[in-house]
Amino acid sequence: MAPTKSSSTSKRPSRTLAGSTPAIDPARAQTLALYEAAIRLMQEGKFDKAHVAFDKMLAASPGDLADRIRMYINACVQQIHKGHTTFSSHEEQYDYAISLLNKGNYEDAREQFKSILEANEQADYAFYGLAILASLTGDSNTCLEHLTEAIRKNPRNRIQARADSDFQDMADDPRFTELLYPES
Repeated sequence: MAPTKSSSTSKRPSRTLAGSTPAIDPARAQTLALYEAAIRLMQEGKFDKAHVAFDKMLAASPGDLADRIRMYINACVQQIHKGHTTFSSHEEQYDYAISLLNKGNYEDAREQFKSILEANEQADYAFYGLAILASLTGDSNTCLEHLTEAIRKNPRNRIQARADSDFQDMADDPRFTELLYPES
C-alpha cells in the first residue's frame, strides 16, 4: 500500500526565483502610497505641493527610495524656478523666448510669446516670434496667420521676414510669397 499524505500540510511562504517573497511591511506600504501621491501631484503640475510631500517623505524613507525621492525633489525645484523668470521689459522676454526657440525648447518659447501677448496684444514682435516658431515646426497655416498679424501691426515685419532664414521652409508656399511681396 502506498503511503497517504497527511491532511495537515504546513503552509510554506510563496517563493520566487530569488527566494521567498518578503512580508509586506505596513510602514513601507504607507511610504509607497505617499510616494505615488507625490508623483501624481507632479503630473498635475503642482510642483510646490509635490516638493513638500517628497521632503516630508525623505527623512523616513527606506534607502532604496531615498535616491529616487531626491531626484524628484530636484525635478520639482527646477520646475518651480523655471516659472519664476522675471523680465524688466517685454523685449527682454522676447529675447529670452528667441533663445529658447534657438535651443529647440518650442513649448517654452510658445509660452513666453503668449505671455507677452497677454500683457500687450499689440506686440507685433510676439506674433512674429510665433510665426517663426510655426515655420520651424512645419505648421504653415499658423505661420501665415501669425506673420499676417505681425505685418498688420507693423509693416516693417514684411521686410524683415523677406531676409529671415527661419522662414526658409515657407519659401515655396505661394501664400507666403504673396504675403511678403503683395505688389508683385
